[in-house]
Amino acid sequence: MIGSLRGTLLDRRPRPAGGMEVLVEVGGVGYRAVVPAGSAAALGSTGSPVFLHVHTHVREDAIVLYGFPSREERVCFEALIGAHGVGPAVALALLSVHSPAALQRAVSSDDLDALTLVPGIGRKTAARLIVELKSRLEADLDGSGLALVGAGSPAGAGDPAASVRADVRNALAGLGYGADEIRQAMAGLPAAGTVEDHLRTALRDLAAAR
Repeated sequence: MIGSLRGTLLDRRPRPAGGMEVLVEVGGVGYRAVVPAGSAAALGSTGSPVFLHVHTHVREDAIVLYGFPSREERVCFEALIGAHGVGPAVALALLSVHSPAALQRAVSSDDLDALTLVPGIGRKTAARLIVELKSRLEADLDGSGLALVGAGSPAGAGDPAASVRADVRNALAGLGYGADEIRQAMAGLPAAGTVEDHLRTALRDLAAAR
């Protein structure tokens, strides 16, 4: 079972099923891995060194590597796919919109609205996910003693406001918005607020602009 990859980023491209596919060369061998769309920017440009924490997902018809820039994202992904009815595609979508810390906050506070920001998740599904994930996320994340806030995100390290804005930018990119749209949405955000509040405001403004 592959637990991590360290090598050179050769290629990355969007996947029709969601997320990004990256090609990492390790010792002359290229490994294809799927990463959350919101995390792809943290990997750097093609040709640069890259390290991924990997979950090896074995199916009857394929073996798929899911890669994450931080250990927290991998732990959260494994907690998500362990919940009933949550497959890799839904887990990737959730992690493309929410960081592990933000997702844990949403689950612990029964924030249905935060989960319904993820495409394909309605209020009924969000309510079921909160019930399924509450104990699992607490056990897998809090119980591990991981430092979640800002982990794995160099942008805004030590600056909570900058870290929040970085999470919002990554979430909007994961939802398929272009650089110009993201810039416009970020410009209209207030100085203070949570990731969830900023994301709701940005999505509302982007919908109005269209």
